[in-house]
Amino acid sequence: MTEQRSFPRSVRLVSAETDLAQNGALLHAVSSAAGDVPALLALAGEAGSSWPKPGGGQTGLLWELLASVASVDVAAGRIFEPHLDAQAILAQAGHPQNERGGLWGVFAAEGPGSRLEARADGAGVQLSGAKPWCSLAPLLDRAIITAHTETGGRAAFAVDLRHPGVACEEPVWVARGLREIPSGTVHFSQVPAVPVGGDDWYFSRPGFAWGGMGVAACWLGGAVAVARGYRESLIAAAGRGREPDQIALAALGEADRILTSTLRYLGRVAEWIDGGVDTQEAGGSAWGEALRVRGTVAAAVERVLSLVSTNSGPGPLAFDEPYAKRMADLALYVRQHHAMRDDAQLGKLTLAGDGPW
Repeated sequence: MTEQRSFPRSVRLVSAETDLAQNGALLHAVSSAAGDVPALLALAGEAGSSWPKPGGGQTGLLWELLASVASVDVAAGRIFEPHLDAQAILAQAGHPQNERGGLWGVFAAEGPGSRLEARADGAGVQLSGAKPWCSLAPLLDRAIITAHTETGGRAAFAVDLRHPGVACEEPVWVARGLREIPSGTVHFSQVPAVPVGGDDWYFSRPGFAWGGMGVAACWLGGAVAVARGYRESLIAAAGRGREPDQIALAALGEADRILTSTLRYLGRVAEWIDGGVDTQEAGGSAWGEALRVRGTVAAAVERVLSLVSTNSGPGPLAFDEPYAKRMADLALYVRQHHAMRDDAQLGKLTLAGDGPW
């Protein structure tokens, strides 16, 4: 069952319906650039200089924009989000605007057999070693990268990816999802680095939690697009004389219930962040709330993917390229959620009294 194609639409999180039209030019640009990574990176660079920063009073608008971009093209959301996150991290660390130019990534993952170390020398700090999961590194100008320090902690550093000591592996990327965004290992050999905060600042700041929730906004935008496509396919089938049965309608109703409640929850959390609520008074920490948001959104995404795939059958996966791409992109992207391991983290916090109930 092939879904109807419609004009790009925003995902409404906090804005009035009448205010969403102003996103039209952006979403059309994203739609036109889908699949063209350099063009999408250029759009992300423009967004980085004008979009709100999390915690600055318009967090809901930021997440609404990220969700809207991902609803047009999941891969575009995956391209926009790290550049926006890098810009926010630099601002939180007090780096001036003139130090934030170019296209940025954020590389904080660890992996077996890979270790990146920061060592001080007479001229400052240098990075040596390997860093896994560096998406689009060959196409970026700079990145915020976490490395192990001489004191035994981990810290964030700003690095010029064009430095001759940086070597990007050609990733063996067999995934069917996010095929235009391969993630490989990058090797560093005595590469100068600028500290961004001190030891463990990167992980302890509230912005770490806010950034994790921004990723969840992208996941949710992709799920909205999946559900919209399913609804449009039912409308198209009815136009051909095949009215949806109760099973098809029940799937659409469940998807609506899940997405509506999750969008409203995300909007409330954005208000909580911007309100500067004391975490002790609110009964929870920023990271605890991030774990709740990411887990709730991931579960919503997984259920919507299952509902739509089950009720649409094999046809769209086999013959409808945009549908198949969106399903594969989103299924891979949401695996950034660590499932039961994240719930175990949340359970530990809850056991210690971190929770609103």
